[in-house]
Amino acid sequence: MQEILMFILPDCPYCHEAKRLIDQLCRENPEYSKIPLRVIDERAQKELADRYDYYYVPTFYVGGQKLHEGVPDMEKVRRVLEAACRPAL
Repeated sequence: MQEILMFILPDCPYCHEAKRLIDQLCRENPEYSKIPLRVIDERAQKELADRYDYYYVPTFYVGGQKLHEGVPDMEKVRRVLEAACRPAL
């Protein structure tokens, strides 16, 4: 499994929705709960956030590749989790 980097802002409603969707998908598929998820507050961890190319939050990276940026929905978040379940190349 690969680590997911999730870039957020604490007051972002879409970030809260993405986290809710992750929690829901983890309840539906316990394998997803094993995926390492690193949540990065772009204000608190500005130096780290500046190393990545994105504009909107939430943004998800898996294996160094940006998989989603912006407004989340169930299928988009599921695709991120599925990508993280695959072995790194």
